Amino acid sequence: MKPLNKLRLGVNIDHVATVRNARGGAYPDPLRAAKLAQEAGADGITAHLREDRRHISDADIDGLMDVLSIPLNFEMAATQEMQQIALRHKPHAVCIVPEKREERTTEGGLEVAREENKLAHFIAPLREAGCRVSIFIAADQKQIDAAARIGAQVIELHTGAYCDAHAEGRFEARDAELVSLRDMSAYANSLGLEVHAGHGLTYDTVQPIAAFPEVMELNIGHFIIGEAIFRGLTPTIHEMRRLMDEARA
Repeated sequence: MKPLNKLRLGVNIDHVATVRNARGGAYPDPLRAAKLAQEAGADGITAHLREDRRHISDADIDGLMDVLSIPLNFEMAATQEMQQIALRHKPHAVCIVPEKREERTTEGGLEVAREENKLAHFIAPLREAGCRVSIFIAADQKQIDAAARIGAQVIELHTGAYCDAHAEGRFEARDAELVSLRDMSAYANSLGLEVHAGHGLTYDTVQPIAAFPEVMELNIGHFIIGEAIFRGLTPTIHEMRRLMDEARA
């Protein structure tokens, strides 16, 4: 499978909703952020509807489906409730992620190999409905093999360990994580899987990942929303896009 050159940027708007929900009001509006991101050149919008609705709400998903002209990547846990919501909306893509109530953010990749039969049955109706199914996993060959076997079209590699090691100055560990991400990107691509990546990426860490020719999409949220407090959302997205394009070139 020949890698393509175009690298897409998906902007995750979850934490606009986090700020909104801190006051229990309607501001800031995640839909406004999504529309601004779209106008700024984002290739897609990502939103994670958690079981506890800690940030994105059902009404947000309704609104996003109505207003977006770019694809929605609907992140969700592998539960019957979320499956029914996805089947009702039929977003462009669904990304199956692990979810724990007590975690602050998604802590790791999905354990596909251990839940292979369950996940195969879970994603089949989503695929039949026309959704592209992505599985959020660690850069682990066993998990990639399992994702391919269950019929996922896409994997999203968890870049959190790489980003954490960089931020903490553990550069040997960072470089080891980067090698693993590079090798597993190539391996997944060889199986015919489309490769995405995300979690924790910043201006300082995005370029080595963006340089992998097999990676077709980066999904970035927390850093973009945080940096937008200081720079504004549109300039923040433009700078992330510039860095991605520079690395790809």
